[in-house]
Amino acid sequence: MYSNCMVNLVACSLRELDMNYLLMMLISMRWLLVTYVMIAGGLGGEVEGAGLACNWGLRATHPLPPNIVVKLLKDNGFDKVKLFEADPGALKALGNSGIQVMVGIPNELLAPLASSVRRAEDWVSQNVSSYISKIGVDIRYVAVGNEPFLKTYKDTYLKSTFPALQNIQAALIKAGLGRQVKVTIPLNADIYQTETDLPSGGNFRSDIHDLIISIIKFLSDNGAPLTVNIYPFLSLYADPHFPVEYAFFSGTTSPVVDGPISYTNVLDANFDTLVWALEKNGFPSMPVIVGEVGWPTDGDINANKDNARKFNQGLINRIMQGQGTPKRSTSPPDIYVFALIDEDAKSIQPGNFERHWGVFNYDGTIKYPLDLAGNNRSLTPSKGVRYLGKQWCIMAPEASVSDPNLPNMIDYACTYADCTSLGYGSSCSGLDVRSNASYAFNMYYQTMNQQKGACDHFSGCQPSQLLIHPRTMIVAGLRS
Repeated sequence: MYSNCMVNLVACSLRELDMNYLLMMLISMRWLLVTYVMIAGGLGGEVEGAGLACNWGLRATHPLPPNIVVKLLKDNGFDKVKLFEADPGALKALGNSGIQVMVGIPNELLAPLASSVRRAEDWVSQNVSSYISKIGVDIRYVAVGNEPFLKTYKDTYLKSTFPALQNIQAALIKAGLGRQVKVTIPLNADIYQTETDLPSGGNFRSDIHDLIISIIKFLSDNGAPLTVNIYPFLSLYADPHFPVEYAFFSGTTSPVVDGPISYTNVLDANFDTLVWALEKNGFPSMPVIVGEVGWPTDGDINANKDNARKFNQGLINRIMQGQGTPKRSTSPPDIYVFALIDEDAKSIQPGNFERHWGVFNYDGTIKYPLDLAGNNRSLTPSKGVRYLGKQWCIMAPEASVSDPNLPNMIDYACTYADCTSLGYGSSCSGLDVRSNASYAFNMYYQTMNQQKGACDHFSGCQPSQLLIHPRTMIVAGLRS
């Protein structure tokens, strides 16, 4: 999001704005959530045919109006989208759009839905049935939870996830939607592992093995797919010694050799570790959706536009060519790329990069060239976006960078606004002290909708109207 730093100016433009050693780093998994576009097609099984899809996240202080986002999706050929929650504004905008929808259930709703079939019926009625029948939303999947078995969650959702899944399935059947709408659970790739350092050693984690097998059997019995999130970027982020070329699709001089198969990228190795686990447990043909995969453009030394373009273009090329993995080479990919738009309010507990997964900037403008159709067609930016006025909050020229209160003022600003591009290895990490402060103050000012007094909160600051200006916020779209 914040990539083009202005030399000798106050800020960075946000317009440019989440094998046991080797293979376990190769299959290094996503911690949570999330925040990312998804491109949907299926690496195996009889799921819907290949097509472009995307995760549409809503963790933004100033979200794009839903109708503009839907137009952005359609203009760029995305025909499938995943929502992490049943957001009324987004669902209404998707009505009669021709876009297939996966609607998510947040983890905090798992326990209530697990406790009562009636609650599940009410949820389905309010968030699925009504949108299908009254507004014409093409809902195809309900995603029950999001990576609920992450080790970092410490078993919080261990007892509620499967019952919630069962109750939602029962509610869909009762609503007459059992054939039309399928359930799934987006799982982090840390649900499986290998003890031989190779994909062929893949199996499910011992602490949740029986539960995962029960869930897979339930999904299989109901004609539903398994969903897994895979993040090659996190392998590189977690291990400075990880072979960089292995994260991309251009081949490597040191492939991982597993019997007759040579793996030249982490995505294939990771996915096939899951395939081996499925085969060993009696589900060789289980359909699998890759629920999230992508590359961020800021917030880390390896999170930049060049790497994001390289990874995402390679991924899209595979999808367009119907290329699978060595274990499922004939299957069309079913991959959701993360994410459509940057989200400046996502949790940064996993890292500053969490707010920069978007293929598009926060306002729907283009970050980098990407050919989504395989015919050198350029991306199409959003249209009709309204911005706040062209005014900013900067550190006054006469203010001293030696002011002992300056660090606390910057910390305050960055507590309530997104300053992730100022972090180590990020796009604006090289700003001097004055520019760093002005960046933080302006981000706070914009996040507060340029309210009167927002700039006055920081002593030694002044409103400004620069000819070359840092970010202004969009006029936020309504969420419902």
